[in-house]
Amino acid sequence: METNGVIMGKSINAEVYVRRGEPIERAIKRFMKRIKKEKVVEGILERRFYEKPSTARNKKNIRIKRKQQQLQEKLAEQENKR
Repeated sequence: METNGVIMGKSINAEVYVRRGEPIERAIKRFMKRIKKEKVVEGILERRFYEKPSTARNKKNIRIKRKQQQLQEKLAEQENKR
């Protein structure tokens, strides 16, 4: 199984070869895992609509702040356990 395509200028190559004596269902499962690992679907959904650069920056900053806050909460939790 193989997908070779170009979506919004980004090429996608995900290959899974069916092994000798392997059920096709298992090969499909491996293929789906590969697609999820490479985040193909997420990329397609993300580029589904145009996003202004300023909006993308704002979303990125929000993600960074949220991640920092989670780390601080985790560190505070670890300090309280001591």
